[in-house]
Amino acid sequence: MSAERLVPTIGLEVHLHLATRTKMFCGCRVEYGAPPNSRVCPVCLGMPGVLPVMNEKAVELAVRMALALGCTIPALAKWDRKHYYYPDLPKNYQISEYDEPLGVGGYLEIPVEGGTKRIGITRVHLEEDAGKLIHAEGGDFSVVDLNRTGTPLLEIVSEPDMNSPEEVRAYSTALRQLAVYLGVGECNMQLGQMRFEPNISLRIGVGADGHPRYTPIAEIKNLNSFRSAERAVAFEIARHKEEYALDPEGYTLENLGKQTRGWVDDREVTFLQRSKEEAHDYRYFPEPDLVPFVPDRAWVDEIRASLPELPEVRRRRFISEYGLPEYDAGVLTADRTVADFYEDVARLVGDPKTASNWMMQDVMRVLNERKVGIDELSLTPESLAELIRMVTDDTINRSTGTDVFARMLESGKSAKQIVEEEGLAQTSDADALEAVVDRVIAENPGPAEDYRSGKEKALGRLIGQAMQASGGKANPKIVRDLLMRKLRP
Repeated sequence: MSAERLVPTIGLEVHLHLATRTKMFCGCRVEYGAPPNSRVCPVCLGMPGVLPVMNEKAVELAVRMALALGCTIPALAKWDRKHYYYPDLPKNYQISEYDEPLGVGGYLEIPVEGGTKRIGITRVHLEEDAGKLIHAEGGDFSVVDLNRTGTPLLEIVSEPDMNSPEEVRAYSTALRQLAVYLGVGECNMQLGQMRFEPNISLRIGVGADGHPRYTPIAEIKNLNSFRSAERAVAFEIARHKEEYALDPEGYTLENLGKQTRGWVDDREVTFLQRSKEEAHDYRYFPEPDLVPFVPDRAWVDEIRASLPELPEVRRRRFISEYGLPEYDAGVLTADRTVADFYEDVARLVGDPKTASNWMMQDVMRVLNERKVGIDELSLTPESLAELIRMVTDDTINRSTGTDVFARMLESGKSAKQIVEEEGLAQTSDADALEAVVDRVIAENPGPAEDYRSGKEKALGRLIGQAMQASGGKANPKIVRDLLMRKLRP
């Protein structure tokens, strides 16, 4: 089989910090940016004789995410000890869920060209995070910060249903959006709150036994951005194709098994770290200091009932119900507070498309420029709706409306108050505007003659001159009608 016909087969393990105030098994605060090793206690340091206590809020958030992914919540989930030695894990084992996780099955739909694709979810389980090793610049040693040790960590493992780097990015983006939308996690990747570990191999046909054959599986560890995940997967796909072309018989999963690789971001290459551990290498056994998690069915049903309309469902509704373009609907539903804000404005204005135009052109621009959330602006749906109505009923024109919007954000005043105080109301008196139009025609004979001779663009220049002459207060619709009537009677 030629390298071009090899089919990339990709699964993704995603780790995200849950939005809790305290750690998974102790009362230490989860605080980013605190002095190193200042948010620790005997429990998360693994001191002899200490006992873990389960964080109820973390379990609730994990179940919430699992339900949103369509997972089944089993009748029992148990804790296990996963043993391995790392300097950033003081007790030399991690409390995790191995063979009986709290969520199984499920799926996440991602946008692909021409529609959507369903990516299966194998499992969702809870565990505790390790600390952070910081490699000293110019030195041959590392230092450790244990503040992160014990932070509630949700691991979401997908089926190997992705077939390209672009699908990996789309899946990662959709999963982050869902977690933030639900309030499950903040997913700030610069703070290490969300990390990706893709598993990549290539399907190379069917063996004599009728089962698919694959190249070796490579797992890339601890990628902390969409860009890194996408590019690391692209590099691995290309590397697998090259390796297979050199040795089609030997470069197989059966012969070489699995391996763990790291990613060098500035060089955009992966490197071999070790052969990948199997479950028996971790010496899993049930955690003796914690009882299993046995969810109450009524409690699970309460969480399910509290789930909001999910982003993908809402995006489709915005397209079908409000007639929005796919791009606009995607932007407006990416953040739950923005989507709620937009729907309130659309309801108050009574025109979803006009409300969308203001959100996309004005509100989203400010949010992106200031890098803030919509709840941090001095703006309410009611105040924006009032401004939009003042434009649609010709009290002010659209250009003035943009200026008023900026002043609303700076002053906190209402649109009506700003327009009244600064005398910005639009002039719609045709008799008064006729004098302005006559002067503009007289002062701009060239564009006037161009329009008379059929050059439509010249009309825009004349309208602009009239708007300038009126101090921006002229009703452009009336100005346009007057110019057309006088120049082409």
